[in-house]
Amino acid sequence: MFSADNAVRAEAQPHNELVPSRYALKIGDIEAMVVSDGVLPLPTSTMATNVDPAELAGWLQRNFMPPDAFDWPLNVMVVRSGAQTLLIDAGLGGQFAGFPRAGQFPQRLEAAGIALESITDVIITHMHMDHVGGLLVDGVKQRLRADVRIHVAAAEVAFWTSPDFTHTVMPKPVPGVLRSTARSFYEQYRDNLHVFEERREVAPGVTVRRTGGHTPGHSVVDLASNGERLMFAGDAMFPVGFDHPDWQNGFEHDPEESAKVRIGLFRELAQTGGLLVAAHLPFPSLGRVAAQGDAFRWVPIIWDY
Repeated sequence: MFSADNAVRAEAQPHNELVPSRYALKIGDIEAMVVSDGVLPLPTSTMATNVDPAELAGWLQRNFMPPDAFDWPLNVMVVRSGAQTLLIDAGLGGQFAGFPRAGQFPQRLEAAGIALESITDVIITHMHMDHVGGLLVDGVKQRLRADVRIHVAAAEVAFWTSPDFTHTVMPKPVPGVLRSTARSFYEQYRDNLHVFEERREVAPGVTVRRTGGHTPGHSVVDLASNGERLMFAGDAMFPVGFDHPDWQNGFEHDPEESAKVRIGLFRELAQTGGLLVAAHLPFPSLGRVAAQGDAFRWVPIIWDY
C-alpha cells in the first residue's frame, strides 16, 4: 500500500503543496502512514483551563507560541495489516465554514495513492467533529465500501445520545456543532458500526482500547509487530501536556479523569519505549516519551527518508 509504486503514482498527480503532508513507516510487519488533515485555529485559552492565565502565557512565550490563538494540528493514520487497510480517525471534514486549512484528509489520501475504496476498517478514537467529520464530506461515503467496518466504543456512542458539556470550556458555537456532527455521523453510518466495550483486536497486531477521560468512550490504538510498538493516542495528550500533564484542556468532558489517563499513557510509553502519534501534536507527531520527574519529555524521531 505504501510502496514506491504508490509514491511514483502520487507524484504524477498535480498538487501545489510545498511541505510534506504524509509520513510512512513500518511497525514490524505493519505498514503505517501519518496523514495531515491540516490545522485548526483555536484560542490558546483552551490549552489550560485550570491554571492562572499568566502561567499559561509564560509557557506559550517560552515555547515561541502566539499568545491568543494557535494552529491546532490535525493528524490521522492509515494502517495496512495483513489483508486489511484501516483508517484511524477521519479529520474535520469540509462542511464547516471558516476553516480553509483543515479538512484536507480525503485529497491527501488520494495524493498518497490510497483509494477510499481500499479501506476495510475505520477506527474512531472518539466522535468529536475533528475525528469523524471527514466521513461526512460529499462523495466520501459513496466511495467507501458498503461493508466497511467502523469500530467505536459503546460508551462513546451512548454518550453522544445526550452529551454532557458541563465540564468543558469551549468557544460558544462549538458544543452545538459537536452535537450535530456526532448525530450526523451516527445516522449515516449506524449500519456499519461495530461497537466494543473495552478493547478489540481489529486486525493482526492492531488493537483499539477504551481509555475514557477526554470523552467517556475515548480510545487509543496500539500497533504491535515483531517487538515494535506504536500508539495512536487520539486526544489523550496535547503539546502542553508533557510539561504539565495536570493542565486541563477545554475540550475534555472529564478533565480530572483525562489528566489521570494522560499520565498513565505517558508512563506506559516511557516504560515501553514505543512510538507515539497523537491527533494534535505537530505533524508528523512521531516520537517517544521520556519521564522527567513529575513531568515528561517529548523526543521527536529523526525523519527517515
